[in-house]
Amino acid sequence: MAKKKSEPGDNADAEEEAGIGKSSPASSAERSLRLLAVLASEGRPLSLADLATRLALPKGTVHRLCTQLMATGHVARDRDERAFAIGPALHRLAFDTLNNGVVRGLRHDVLAALVREVGETCNFTTLDGAQVLYLDRVEAHWPLRLTLDVGSHVPLHCTASGKLFLAMLPARQREQIIGALALPGMTPNTITDRAALRRECDAIARDGYSCDREEFIAGLIAVAVPVLDAEGRTRAAIAIHAPTSRMSLDDAKSRIGHMLAAAARMTPLL
Repeated sequence: MAKKKSEPGDNADAEEEAGIGKSSPASSAERSLRLLAVLASEGRPLSLADLATRLALPKGTVHRLCTQLMATGHVARDRDERAFAIGPALHRLAFDTLNNGVVRGLRHDVLAALVREVGETCNFTTLDGAQVLYLDRVEAHWPLRLTLDVGSHVPLHCTASGKLFLAMLPARQREQIIGALALPGMTPNTITDRAALRRECDAIARDGYSCDREEFIAGLIAVAVPVLDAEGRTRAAIAIHAPTSRMSLDDAKSRIGHMLAAAARMTPLL
């Protein structure tokens, strides 16, 4: 019987199993951090083979790292059981990092200045799985307003920030999320058809901003713009919202210039 040809990495894997050249705790931690960085930067689930290729490690080693990180909640299985994605513990770590200390105060100052310019409530949000996560919020001084606490989640398909995040995703990832969303009708204006949501995302990607036309809450409109990181990727969003009794959608869109300037000031604070 012909001897099976060795695959690249098999010897390294066998050596680790036998304890030969076994990695130190420091190198294991470094590998785990590299793995998390790859998953976070890729923005989509990756198979074991994909991770092994990107990390230049044997599949067995990567599988052990994933198993350890799943136990702590930093990595999770995707809907496709063969793929891995960032887990809830890593989402929480990112949330805590974005809301940490001095930088959080500086971001809050940017939002507060924007509220003074536009005269309405402003939010700072990010994408958290298939929902929008509120990182910060500054309320306008009006008696009629909607209160959503920092840490609250809202849907993707019917909010200005949510549709913006969808629109700015790579096409494959956007389609995966749209295909999995339930699309409940929150108001008569909510987009509940996947084809219509895809067309909306195409328009948002073209225009560079997103609108909520009373799609989440009746009588409430919103506009959102992206906050880009140093590489030009959408990492967060700034949104303003107001009751229609006080501001029309056209009035809100007239504030986009102020919002984009605030978003640019946010980039070095990510």
